[in-house]
Amino acid sequence: MDSLSTSTPKRTKHATLARPDVGEFGRHELAILGAPCADIQALVARLLPHLAPQLRVAYVDADHAASDAITAEAAPETALRLLPYVAENGLSAELIDKISHRQLNLTRALDKFSQPELLAHESVVLVNGNHFRARQQVVIVDPRKPLDKKLDRLTDVRLILLAEGQTDLPAGLAEHLSAAPLPPVLPLADTGKIAAFIQQWYLLAVPVLRGLVLAGGRSERMQTDKGALHYHELDQRQHTAALLEEFCPDVRVSVRPDQLADLPVGLTPLPDTFLGLGPLGGVLSAFQADPNAAWLVLACDLPFLNRATLEFLVTNRRPARAATALRSPWDEFPEPLVTIWEPRSYGQLLRFLGMGYSCPRKALINSDIELLNPPAPEELRNVNTPEERAQAQRELIR
Repeated sequence: MDSLSTSTPKRTKHATLARPDVGEFGRHELAILGAPCADIQALVARLLPHLAPQLRVAYVDADHAASDAITAEAAPETALRLLPYVAENGLSAELIDKISHRQLNLTRALDKFSQPELLAHESVVLVNGNHFRARQQVVIVDPRKPLDKKLDRLTDVRLILLAEGQTDLPAGLAEHLSAAPLPPVLPLADTGKIAAFIQQWYLLAVPVLRGLVLAGGRSERMQTDKGALHYHELDQRQHTAALLEEFCPDVRVSVRPDQLADLPVGLTPLPDTFLGLGPLGGVLSAFQADPNAAWLVLACDLPFLNRATLEFLVTNRRPARAATALRSPWDEFPEPLVTIWEPRSYGQLLRFLGMGYSCPRKALINSDIELLNPPAPEELRNVNTPEERAQAQRELIR
């Protein structure tokens, strides 16, 4: 038989996974190029008071000579000067607590996977584009630093800044940008408008909010499926999904694979792929399905929770943080099962799992989150036993 006429399925070596949408250094990154490095550093320094603390801002640059006034003044002990000391003494890494900040010096090179991981807690990464690339760019028009030989770096220009005395775009730059609408143009000296642009640029890229009902538990204390209980007209899976549908365009119900057949019609299942991990498994399974969405997670055993509390949580969402959570009235810690988990928390949860922790609350406590005092703390009361169920039904019938 002619082997060319035989059709065989293509073998897949690796699992098909949705990948987080990150660039060279982070999800939201801007390379600034077209001016001397000192001017780029000065621009970032001017922007920080306008951007922080609403945004967590990181800055990526190459080390410059000690004679560089800005670098020497801001960080006299630069990595370039410390690294030989680390290498000569046989150290491969050096972690220094400098009280106001921590400094990590490494002899190994940072690969493209390490860079976003190190900066995963930051909401915006500003990059010196004279030295490094980022997937979106801010271009400064300055005759001292012509861009003719760097046009290949301008893949997605979002803003153009005119240095003092500049009124027009260089012909080469204008031609390079002619295939798309011209980005906004601002004076380099107008710090307020530049900061406002970056804030708006960030807001336009805020991840979509999806809903997740956690209903995959084994309900051992309740001795029956908590998601199938009725405190309202609908069962708790349906009732919780209906609450989420008011705030999320897509709502899924996290279930074990063996629960799929019992899920009520009209609900969209999200079968757990991380098994035996409790609520963490449901959250991680959601992120595996869509690592670029934020997930508003609700447990199905919260019959007192109502729309007003969810509206408060969504209204006060802070996408620049790893999560937005409500403070538990019983122990003052974050309540992980009434929480908006932002995409950057995916890696944090996996990191804790890799260290042997399956508690999502521990991840929240040790992350940069927005922690809110709930408007009605009693609504965070969950129901886990038959006695608690009977009491909750009596109270809700009143």
